[in-house]
Amino acid sequence: MERWRDRLALVTGASGGIGAAVARALVQQGLKVVGCARTVGNIEELAAECKSAGYPGTLIPYRCDLSNEEDILSMFSAIRSQHSGVDICINNAGLARPDTLLSGSTSGWKDMFNVNVLALSICTREAYQSMKERNVDDGHIININSMSGHRVVPQSVAHFYSATKYAVTALTEGLRQELREAQTHIRATCISPGLVETQFAFKLHDKDPEKAAATYEHIKCLKAEDVAQAIIYVLSTPPHVQIGDIQMRPTEQVT
Repeated sequence: MERWRDRLALVTGASGGIGAAVARALVQQGLKVVGCARTVGNIEELAAECKSAGYPGTLIPYRCDLSNEEDILSMFSAIRSQHSGVDICINNAGLARPDTLLSGSTSGWKDMFNVNVLALSICTREAYQSMKERNVDDGHIININSMSGHRVVPQSVAHFYSATKYAVTALTEGLRQELREAQTHIRATCISPGLVETQFAFKLHDKDPEKAAATYEHIKCLKAEDVAQAIIYVLSTPPHVQIGDIQMRPTEQVT
């Protein structure tokens, strides 16, 4: 990880869960991290924690609504003017709504598509342009995917979400191919975790907190820090090694 010290990583959805764990891990490795979310109170607290712990990097909170392209573009503009640009882009932000295919709301589908697919694609495009204009040839774009991007579980509330994650699988491989066509050494990776103990289920089942809690109680789930360590591994591989996808589940998870 030594070559990444003092370089800039953007982590979307950094206010909690996997995003917060990734931001912390990168700051521990000496990176400058822009952590963005719609609300930044938690990121500000994490930044203060990292500073008081004496970590060599810094965490910079940035308020950004990823469902709004103008917000994303202004964030990249601010990063360009204040910090030169993005060397690592970690597209972590994602959400699920309990909207089934037969009776779900169009607004719920749009919420998932806008963040899980469009925001990820916009951030990827802008990160690549940031690297290209500064002649950065060793950058890395990492998409936080899901096991739901590789198989469809028989749970109706997860089907549209799964479709957005299948899109992430295709987008990551398409990105890898386009980066090769561009004759760059920028790498593309996705991380596909199974059950991770975060607030994810509580947002999906926001009207049924008992059901959300039960999601994490029947097996020993992955922790957000496990996913963060996978990202550290991916970033620490030599420049000639490209990890396409890491599929990781709790040992006790069946599907």
